[in-house]
Amino acid sequence: MRLARFTCTVIAGLLVLALPLSTEAQLKNIYSQRDRFHPEVGHRGMVVSQEKTASAIGVEILKKGGNAVDAAVAIGFALAVTLPRAGNIGGGGFMMVHLAKTGETVIIDYREKAPAQAHSDMYLNPDGTVNRRLLEAHRLSAGIPGTVAGLWMAHQKYGSLPWKDLVTPAIKLADRGIFINYDHVFTITKGKKRLKAFEATRKMFFKPDGSMYKLGEKIVFEDLAHSLKLIAEEGPSAFYEGEIAQKIVADMQANGGIITLEDLKNYSPVMREPVRGTYRGHEIVSMPPPSAGGIQIIQILNILEHYPLQEYGSNTAQTLHLIAEAMRRSFADRSQYLGDADYWPVPVKTLISKEYATKLSRDIDTEHATPSEKVKPGEFMNKESDETTHFSVMDEGGNVVANTYTLNFSFGSGIVVPGTGILLNNEMDDFSAKVGARNAYGLLGGDANSVQPGKKPLSSMCPTIVFKNGKPLLATGSPGGPRLTTATLQVLINVMDFGMNIAAATNAPRIHHQWVPDRLRVEKGMSQDTIDILKSMGHDVRVTNTIGSTQTVMRKGKYFYGAADPRRPGAGAKGY
Repeated sequence: MRLARFTCTVIAGLLVLALPLSTEAQLKNIYSQRDRFHPEVGHRGMVVSQEKTASAIGVEILKKGGNAVDAAVAIGFALAVTLPRAGNIGGGGFMMVHLAKTGETVIIDYREKAPAQAHSDMYLNPDGTVNRRLLEAHRLSAGIPGTVAGLWMAHQKYGSLPWKDLVTPAIKLADRGIFINYDHVFTITKGKKRLKAFEATRKMFFKPDGSMYKLGEKIVFEDLAHSLKLIAEEGPSAFYEGEIAQKIVADMQANGGIITLEDLKNYSPVMREPVRGTYRGHEIVSMPPPSAGGIQIIQILNILEHYPLQEYGSNTAQTLHLIAEAMRRSFADRSQYLGDADYWPVPVKTLISKEYATKLSRDIDTEHATPSEKVKPGEFMNKESDETTHFSVMDEGGNVVANTYTLNFSFGSGIVVPGTGILLNNEMDDFSAKVGARNAYGLLGGDANSVQPGKKPLSSMCPTIVFKNGKPLLATGSPGGPRLTTATLQVLINVMDFGMNIAAATNAPRIHHQWVPDRLRVEKGMSQDTIDILKSMGHDVRVTNTIGSTQTVMRKGKYFYGAADPRRPGAGAKGY
């Protein structure tokens, strides 16, 4: 049977390239009239990211013969140009890679590290209170960036195309400029005061007279293009030893920062084994420490496995109550036990064990909320901002990448290193600046996540791959601070418990509970009757901003499916 030609369609502002199906029977296999939402479909691969231009670049890399890792590297650099509030080369993150040839699933941990001069009291005022400015908008707020080293390691170990070919698309974007869209206008306007406080940042994102770029106008990133060219030619040495490193260190020395050339030279990503769990016939593979997200997802699913959620129904009060109570207990444990396992004895095996989940489930009242003051970390023996970003890739050969990386706040610290076009992260706020003090996202922390030289701050990032019958079924992840964990979790539940396709699973309203503060956040769109029942059960329900922004790919049979979360403008799923 001859296949029909490719078609190019614009759907809700997203450019979607997919292979049309030639028979009514094939269409029924993908599009069901029982479903209100439908994923994008591809025949040879799928890329989903938070920005459609970056997704298109990923697909072009696949078309040129690159694999999922090649596409991921190109997307990672492209997002530094097209999504500057979150995409980055001055931050860090985690990449999970499934290798079809060997069957391995590995993790590249390129999370930022604390500089050698960091110490536990560095963010305290003389009276012992926490100095938020030093944690959020100062050179001291930056951890040693890991993105460039992490993407390089991924390419060297698993890539197939030349490194330069993967950086070049981002260089072209920065050189030629990008057109200002609604997301740029909104985020730059929202952060205007902070961004204008630093000269190099002001020059990068505003016109010479200090005015805003308008919708549809072009903005060129000359310094960023120069930095990307150096990285393309010299690899990570440009960033960690060469011209870029020298500029970072000079800026640190001139403005009270502590990152040194030795800090940069000594940075290296770490290969880690994922944490693994099972849930109703699926295998869940996710992030280990220094991320809390993977452990929390497995722990929560282990608790929920004790209840017939399918019988209760999707987003019913009974189902949401049980999910919230499981979240509450997981975040309590997060506060005490989770940190960088290279510096703290994290009890991973216990936290993700079925036995421990059984113990936690016994304390859940199925009809009443448990006040958080009565929920303590279990007895047995902090955060990403909304401006984290995630992308997922599947290729024809069966390779899968789930990558989450971040600057922390929107535009990170807001500080652009002069002459580089590179925004510095403010990831040091992910540490516990003081035991018992909340960070910017309300998360409590203790000694497990205290500041130490070379240590990585606790993260919520949880790129996750789900396997069915030993084969990758889906890959997903999200931004959203502590909410990224719960957003990712609910996409998984919607697929595994309720049989939703990934578009429906993505679009369903979400909830979030993080133990402290003792509030159940719900998105708009949740039934008022359901909210009233949850309140009668004792939950302090608050209608909140959107929760997370998952970017999900799935493979079933010979087709690839992609769902870009509509909660963020400009996201794109692109198959081919």
